[in-house]
Amino acid sequence: MTLKNILIVGLILALILSCSSDKLNVSVDNVKIDTKFIRLDSIIANSDSSQIIDFHHKFKKEIQDIYNYQIGYCLRIGKISDTAFVNSINQFNSDKGIIGIHKSIEERFSDLSQHKLEIIKGLQHLKVHFPENKTPNTIVFMNSLFNSNAFSTENEIGIGLERYLGYENEMVKQLPSEPFYDWIKKAMDVTYLERDAICSWIITHYVPEVEGTLAEHIIYWGKVLYLTEAAYPDKEKNIILRYSPQQYQWAQENENSFWNYLVEEKILFKNNGLEKANLLNEGPFTIGLPEESPDRLGQYLGWKIVHDYMSKKDISLEELIKTPYNNILQEYEIE
Repeated sequence: MTLKNILIVGLILALILSCSSDKLNVSVDNVKIDTKFIRLDSIIANSDSSQIIDFHHKFKKEIQDIYNYQIGYCLRIGKISDTAFVNSINQFNSDKGIIGIHKSIEERFSDLSQHKLEIIKGLQHLKVHFPENKTPNTIVFMNSLFNSNAFSTENEIGIGLERYLGYENEMVKQLPSEPFYDWIKKAMDVTYLERDAICSWIITHYVPEVEGTLAEHIIYWGKVLYLTEAAYPDKEKNIILRYSPQQYQWAQENENSFWNYLVEEKILFKNNGLEKANLLNEGPFTIGLPEESPDRLGQYLGWKIVHDYMSKKDISLEELIKTPYNNILQEYEIE
């Protein structure tokens, strides 16, 4: 074989290996998703009394769970008669604060077409890896009164658009400092909209909840975030983690130290609710670590552990979901 032929064969093998090693690099060209979208925020804000009644009866049937969440929990209206319901909606829409939120949403999200395309793209990627799993019937954009980023039910995903207005938005600035701490306001970034919607769906429908030790919960979140990355393989890793670039860099640089901390303190296999909350839940930082640390560092570590495992194993994402946490954990090697 000539040197030229050897180089060509080597190049082909390198390309094959690079493609086959990336489990998340899949084509979605022929994947059909039949999910529809509803602008519930706009309908509630801009419909007259007769239209409100029509929509009320329509949505109670078509998007029952999300609609009950919006009306009963977010707006605190509940199940009442048609006349009383219209009066409550009219009273809601006449509130100056609500008017300000509606205006901000309509200005910021006058065109949701790109967000819709990105959500569909995420669902297409999941469908490639999980062809038998269900996809949402409806994506509902709403004004949750700052109660929810994304919320999934059996058949729908609800997205609170006001939670993505941005830190500099006047309505966000006017939110009370308690319970809307500054770190919560800074997280109201539109960059995370599609990521949050798909992650919510994954949590509800793909990865079973776990009960038990910190290690089990760390791997649970690793699976959730790995699937979220599978839905958006081209997005920056910090977006998948819901970190700023600076937070992601800190997590990368301190991964080894964090792992050593968990080992030395012997808390990985403890079933302590407070410790799990401190290391996995949202907050200004990860409690127990320096204040410059990002929050949810346990989730980040889980994602890295699952990544490490998947780089060594030739298994599908469906098989990953079924893999026991200890099998994944014992393969982890600090770089």
